[in-house]
Formats: sequence, C-alpha cells, structure tokens
Amino acid sequence: GHIVRNWKVRWFVLLQDKLLYYKIEGGKKEPSPKGRILLDGCTITCPCLEYENRPLLIKLKTKTNTDYFLECCSREERDSWALDITGAIHAGHPVQVQELHRMKNSFKLLENISLHHIVERMCDNSTGIKLTRNLEQGNRYKETFTGSALVDWLISSSFAVSRFEAVTLASMLMEENFIKPVGARSTEATRYSDLSEQFLDDSTALYMFAESSKKNSSSKEEVQFNISELSGTIVKQGFLMKQGHKRKNWKVRRFVLRADPAFLHYYDPTKEENRPVGGFSLRGCLVSALEDNGVPAGVKGNVQGNLFKIITKNDIHYYIQASSKAERAQWIEAIKPLT
Repeated sequence: GHIVRNWKVRWFVLLQDKLLYYKIEGGKKEPSPKGRILLDGCTITCPCLEYENRPLLIKLKTKTNTDYFLECCSREERDSWALDITGAIHAGHPVQVQELHRMKNSFKLLENISLHHIVERMCDNSTGIKLTRNLEQGNRYKETFTGSALVDWLISSSFAVSRFEAVTLASMLMEENFIKPVGARSTEATRYSDLSEQFLDDSTALYMFAESSKKNSSSKEEVQFNISELSGTIVKQGFLMKQGHKRKNWKVRRFVLRADPAFLHYYDPTKEENRPVGGFSLRGCLVSALEDNGVPAGVKGNVQGNLFKIITKNDIHYYIQASSKAERAQWIEAIKPLT
C-alpha cells in the first residue's frame, strides 16, 4: 500500500501497456480495477531484495518515480511475471521481446541446478572462483570476489548462458545466504538499490562466501547419528512453510515425519541431494495450533494464517504454516502421538 504500508492480496491483469489490479471480496475479484500501473517508461527490478523477509518481490518504478512492490507465491511465478511485464514494457522493441521469450523458454534454473552444487564448484581449489584481497575506501577484505567476476565464472562454468541469467542465479545465492556482500558498494545496493539489480554485475562490488556455505561436511559420528534418525517409518510428508531461526524469513520446505525413532526432518526442495537441512527429535515436544486473529509473538514476515508451533524439549521454537486449517489439523494430529 502507498498510504498504509501494509500488504494486501490483489488480482492482477497484465495488458499491453498497463498492469491493472483488483480488490478481492468473497473470493472473487471486483468488476472495476482498484488501480493501474502504466508501463510506459517503467523500470523493473527482479529479484528485489529490499525486504529481507520477502524474497519473492518484483519492484516496478514508474516514470513518475512511484515505486510498486509486488509479492508472488513462488520463484517460478515471480520470474514468469517479471519476464511478461518486461516484455510489455519493451513491446515496441521486437528484438528484445524475442530474446525475453527465448530466456523464458530456456531458463529453468530451479529444475536443473542445485545451489549447493554451485557453491561446491565455486569452492574448488582448481576450477572454482578465484578469491583475492581487495581494498575499498581504506578497508582491506580477504578472500573476496567481485560481482562481475562471479557473473563471468557462472557463464564460463556453464551454469548460465547470459549475464541476465547469471545475475539472477547470483541473486539467489545471496538470497539463500551462500554468499554475502562486503564493502560499501555491494552492501548499500542491497539496501538502497533503485534501478539496478541488488546483486551488482560490477567490478567494484565485493562479495564473499557466507560462513554457513564454508562449513565442512559432517563427521563420521554425525553421519551415523543422522542415518539412525532417518531409519524410522515415514508417517507423513508434504510441503509447509517454515520460519527461519536467524533471518526470520519464510521458506517452503518438504517435511518428513518419521516414527521409531520419532523425528521431524525438513528438506530444501531446491537442492538435488536428498539430505535434510534440519530436523529434531519429537520426544518431549509440545505441538499446538496458533490463533489466526493476529500475529503471535515470535512470528515475523508474511503470515497468511494456519500456523502451528512446535517447542522441543530444549525449548527451541519452530513456527510452521500450513496451506489450510485442515492440513494444519492433520499435521498436528500426526505429530502428537509421537511426542
């Protein structure tokens, strides 16, 4: 919203020169549009990373300098809308439109590429990205690389076929906390970026690996422990939204509930390897539904309702969103006997 800075669901219709949006009442869109965004002279930023808890944003800036932030339901939907809107903006330039259609038909990043695999390749001593010391405004940074160097490396390693694709891929690596900006140039872009992408294809923008991406693989003891965790009978599995513990953002995770031993694990659906990214024992846990009238303490970001909470015996709180009240009830009913 422009006056009250809240987020509302709207029904969008893309026309040749404008984007219309409608209010929804009783599950149906109203006959007259609530507003319109004129696309002539518009600039588009996608992905837009200005809101830490909203990774699926598109930003539109009109030629009168009005900003619109549009949130989508998935990365695929976000990228599809961004390409179609960009096509409408450049409708008078058939060569650009043809290139956009080629990108749309060929660029299927999530299906074909594992971000974890890319980071492993980036860290390879012989074929990975070259880490250098850099000086910026009197500050020295060790083991860094520039934005343009990463784009070049992604293309030369065949992870992307164009700089557009490489910037999108690098933005995802930053969004998923595999890499992070360092120094004023790249850090300010993530906060105050306007016309350009928030990941900068620039020889003066510095980035480095986030600590989480440099951790070594599990020790033998941890691997054995994980194997015992994963040996239980699968009772239930499905996709749910989970709030992160550090960044408090919401991400889709595939949850698997096992009995004997009773564990709840969650997996990143964007990664190829079938290994959980987290999980915990259900012994001694408390599970409960959360009311939909208001946002409970400890919950941040985009909350659509149908929340439930699991508190482990070590007092770690997990906040999870289901897609419906019925699905929430089914998960709680399945988890409770195992606690």
